[in-house]
Amino acid sequence: MTELLGPAEIRALAAELDVRPTKKLGQNFVHDPNTVRRIVDLSGVGEGDVVLEVGPGLGSLTLGLLATGAEVVAVEIDPVLAGRLPDTAAERGGAERLTVVGADALRIMADDLPARPTALVANLPYNVAVPVVLHLLAELPSLTSGLVMVQTEVADRMAAGPGSRTYGVPSVKLAWYGKARKVAAVPRAVFWPVPNVDSALVAFERGDVVSSVDRARLFAVVDAAFSQRRKTLRAALASWAGSAERAGELLERAGIDPKTRGEQLDVHQFARIAAAAG
Repeated sequence: MTELLGPAEIRALAAELDVRPTKKLGQNFVHDPNTVRRIVDLSGVGEGDVVLEVGPGLGSLTLGLLATGAEVVAVEIDPVLAGRLPDTAAERGGAERLTVVGADALRIMADDLPARPTALVANLPYNVAVPVVLHLLAELPSLTSGLVMVQTEVADRMAAGPGSRTYGVPSVKLAWYGKARKVAAVPRAVFWPVPNVDSALVAFERGDVVSSVDRARLFAVVDAAFSQRRKTLRAALASWAGSAERAGELLERAGIDPKTRGEQLDVHQFARIAAAAG
């Protein structure tokens, strides 16, 4: 039986390692076992899964994931935390199913990992949450599902649909890979130190391929469309297409009104624009 970490254990570990949580690395450690159990339960992972955890920190969520019987690959950029995590797991159960990789998740490649992960479950640093998720989905096709804890505003953007005021680049790019949804709020009090922002859990599942169009080309269209949100697509895509006139032609070829704005289109419509460019 894996024993989870509480507030006293978290502080004791931090003191032992002389760790002072830093804003630069987005370190806010979960110290509430019930929150960990809730996250693990909502993730749906269990025996037979290979779970990728990014930023395990002192190991609160890691221990909860190990308790399910899953294999866990934990990617930790902080060498002090990465060095301590195997011992924490050995002391509390499940160490034989844990592999710690000391690396930056934004630069991790499939060959850097000991196994092909099937699920991503992580408390992600607020400042890199979206880039990390998009990088991992692109680099690790074996990832079929995920549950990440992020800043509430980021969660809203990740899960937003067309027409929403929070709909933007993260919404469309994540939709390229599959369906994202905001599943639960997480209170500030479960973290140490207490953050000055609210948090939420976002779940996603990899879906069918949206289009045969090149992903990089599609993402370039999306970036251009939202770079000037208040402009029509004809104007916003002028630089990308070479001119406003050319942008208008491509939009009409894609069956989209050039006076439309980017926040009104879904990922399939953006794919049509990218395809129209040939």
